[in-house]
Amino acid sequence: MSTLTNSNHHSAVNRLVLSNGITLIVVENPTADLVAGRMFLKNAGTRWENRHQAGISHLLSSVITKGTKNLSSIEIAEKIESIGASLGADASSDYFGFSVKTIAADFSQILHLMAEILRFPTFPEIEVELEKRLTIQGIRSQQEQPFNVGFNQLRELMYQDHPYALSILGTEETVSQLTSEDLHRYHQNYFRPDNFVISLSGCLTFKQAVDLVQDAFGDWQIPPSSLPPLEFPPISVQPGQKVTIQETQQAIVMLGYLAPGVAKMADYSALKLLNTYLGNGLSSRLFVELREKRGLAYDVSGFYPTRLDEAQFVVYMGTAPENTAIAIEGLRNEVDRLANQRLNGLEIKAAKNKLLGQYALGKQTNAEIAQIYGWYETLGLGIEFDTLFCEQINLIEAEQLQNVAISYLTKPYLSLVGPEDIIKQQFAI
Repeated sequence: MSTLTNSNHHSAVNRLVLSNGITLIVVENPTADLVAGRMFLKNAGTRWENRHQAGISHLLSSVITKGTKNLSSIEIAEKIESIGASLGADASSDYFGFSVKTIAADFSQILHLMAEILRFPTFPEIEVELEKRLTIQGIRSQQEQPFNVGFNQLRELMYQDHPYALSILGTEETVSQLTSEDLHRYHQNYFRPDNFVISLSGCLTFKQAVDLVQDAFGDWQIPPSSLPPLEFPPISVQPGQKVTIQETQQAIVMLGYLAPGVAKMADYSALKLLNTYLGNGLSSRLFVELREKRGLAYDVSGFYPTRLDEAQFVVYMGTAPENTAIAIEGLRNEVDRLANQRLNGLEIKAAKNKLLGQYALGKQTNAEIAQIYGWYETLGLGIEFDTLFCEQINLIEAEQLQNVAISYLTKPYLSLVGPEDIIKQQFAI
């Protein structure tokens, strides 16, 4: 067992691996009579999907609560609503997760219901077909939204044959071919106790949590087979551009840079700080320079998500179509500046204060606390990463920021969505 002092909440973060392989993380937080939990499958999500079954994680998350060997969909819903609890499932690029929240007195009941859902889902055909139709509607809806079109084609351009290239929803073709049998095979392969992280925060002691989890999951045994091997082609930097003609009132311009995953902690932390400085909020450089001073942008921002494999450092702008060329130049110049000119002390301090302040504000509720420690454990970083990340940010200096910008932010991919006449006029395509 390991214990980490949580300075933000003046409580301990306890970690224990149970005899059947489940990793349990508990933060005692008695300020309110509530318990929130996040349960993660470590090896699941988009990254573990076969390309011809893209979207299976999302589909499974939509139907896993729709019936078990002992309970119908209606009975599950009634059990949840009768105690005023919440329970749900979701899929992401690097994990498959479940969320639960209830008052402390009812937590044992909801935990046993969750165990039933996790271990014995039935994936009824009628529910699978309904969710497939809803997912395909969602995919089609994304194809009508210029930002989503731009982001989807940027992701495909950057990640090539890697699973990250595809939307968590999958494609119309892959989703339409998924079956209940596919979901059962997926469940059999990945839903096993040694692949689970259970992260709890709220009004319960560590001992109570261990006893409750043992009672609900203790008889779940590790199967004799190993997890399926993970194989996919490496991601290489091959900058290019992709354009979609869409009759929109604004053009969407995105620049993407392949950047390190979270395991490269020093570079990852420095790029998180650069993203905060460059594209986070109304005081960010992109907002001030391109929207406030030059009036180029309806919307301008950036993001750098946390990933196990290579991540995307993205800056984007929604602009008047006639400004498309100058918008691309403006975005490129602002990113290039990070490599060509070091940030000064005041800029770095302001970015650190913003990043660390937002990070602290993201750990206020039990659900947020359970999420962040479970997420770090799922990524293989350990609960210590919460402290290490903040320490790493505080140590960053101007030279390190410039060096990571030179290493990662000089070879952009371009994604563009806009009306045909303007795009052809400005880019001769």
